[in-house]
Amino acid sequence: MTEKNTPPSRLASLAKNDPNRPLWMIAAVGFGVLLILGSGWAVMVALIGLILSIGGVVWGATRSKLSAQAAQQMEVETQRLRNAQQRAKAIYELSSTLSSTLDYHRVLEASLEIGALGLRELGASETARLISAILLFRKDDNMMHVAAARRLTRVDEKVRLQGRDGILGEALKKAEPVMGKNATQDPELRFFVAFQGTNSVMAVPLRAGFENFGVMVFGSEQANAFSPGSIALLTAIATQATIALQNAVLYQNLLDEKERIVSIEEDARKKLARDLHDGPTQTVAMIATRVDLIQKMLKNKQFPAVFEELQKVGEMATKTTKEIRHMLFTLRPLVLETQGLVAALKELAKKLEDQHPTQFTVEADEQLEVWLETNVQGVLFYVVEEAANNALKHAKARNIWIRLFQQSNDYIIAEIEDDGAGFDVEAVVNANYYQRGSLGMVNMRERAELIDAALHIESTKGKGTKISVLIPVDEETRPMSAQQQDTARATIRRLAPLPSETRFAARLGVQQEEAQQPKKSASTWSDLME
Repeated sequence: MTEKNTPPSRLASLAKNDPNRPLWMIAAVGFGVLLILGSGWAVMVALIGLILSIGGVVWGATRSKLSAQAAQQMEVETQRLRNAQQRAKAIYELSSTLSSTLDYHRVLEASLEIGALGLRELGASETARLISAILLFRKDDNMMHVAAARRLTRVDEKVRLQGRDGILGEALKKAEPVMGKNATQDPELRFFVAFQGTNSVMAVPLRAGFENFGVMVFGSEQANAFSPGSIALLTAIATQATIALQNAVLYQNLLDEKERIVSIEEDARKKLARDLHDGPTQTVAMIATRVDLIQKMLKNKQFPAVFEELQKVGEMATKTTKEIRHMLFTLRPLVLETQGLVAALKELAKKLEDQHPTQFTVEADEQLEVWLETNVQGVLFYVVEEAANNALKHAKARNIWIRLFQQSNDYIIAEIEDDGAGFDVEAVVNANYYQRGSLGMVNMRERAELIDAALHIESTKGKGTKISVLIPVDEETRPMSAQQQDTARATIRRLAPLPSETRFAARLGVQQEEAQQPKKSASTWSDLME
């Protein structure tokens, strides 16, 4: 601590620490004796020597004082560098943890540790008790639970909060750090025993985009413990923690998607095995039995009966061929790849009509295919197929309509409607439906989500069902409007088309003779380019 005025007692204390003090004292005594006993020039010399001796003592004391101040300043600077080093090490460990692990719990624990170190460095009292916690929302109850904490009691770790009131709710709503004073007066923090007696509280939201993961909270017994630097530090730490939470969610979604794909593939294999066992396998076994019977008839020369049995064998073989082709079609409809979605839907309706006493009607505009990307057409085909199979299996429908039409320039709608038994829509969307293991509607909804489409179900018992799929149109695949086409035609008629424009004109339906008008002079094109 710097002193402006040094009292005599302090100066004497500093002078004692001067290593040259005995020499100066001896010189001062000698000059003092000479001053008393001497005369003439000796008095003058003694006086000057005495002054110099006293000056040496004062200079030694001053030097000792400056050395003490420098040592104290060096100690403060060393401590500051040590704290900065610890903070940098902690931040490095947090970054390393973030990049090397998908366990977000480790990142949350490290975030609280770094936050405590940083707050101490930025002025928080070393002796004041510092409490911290990270509260995260859970989807099962939409409440915030303690995910990581420092100095919370066991009772506190079981507290659940809504995150709507107090500084927690304010931080989540504003998406920015919020500070408070007395936690006992906060409508939600007052439920924590550890936060009782805190005089400074800060809540930092863990937010990414429009999604709230939770809140990071720090509390201190020290009043005004959090400075603007503390806000910047905790905000940076919260950002790192949020990234870890995002990575954890994405990784879990990836695992869930992997399990779903494996489950779908397993279900497809089971369905194929079941269909083969119940269909072609049984028919082929019957054909083999009848062939043996025909051989015996030939030995016994029962020719009329042989002819009748051969007809039955031929019918069985034809039926088996259709069943196998239908299975291959459902596994990989080649017509979808070669001729497009509308042709595949018509082929699907024809095959299902051959197997079931149900009338199919397909109402679709082939020109709409250009609006849909190839992967979208594939997903949409499987959604229609699943809906049609559900209508045949569960609804016992006599008529099924498949429609594909345009709604404005932004959406295309696919509809599958039947006149079957219908069902309770609420039973489909609640949890019990998923627990029963019927995955038809679940698969359709998940496939629709893959192409950013919306699935809508309308059904009434005894009055049939209508399933609608609303597909957004990609801007890149969207055809030109009628007004845009008219403008383009007028431009092409006015200007001589280049080779690329000739193709563009053909796409718009312009007559070939109109598209091949005489070219204008080079000066005209130069003027146009200018």
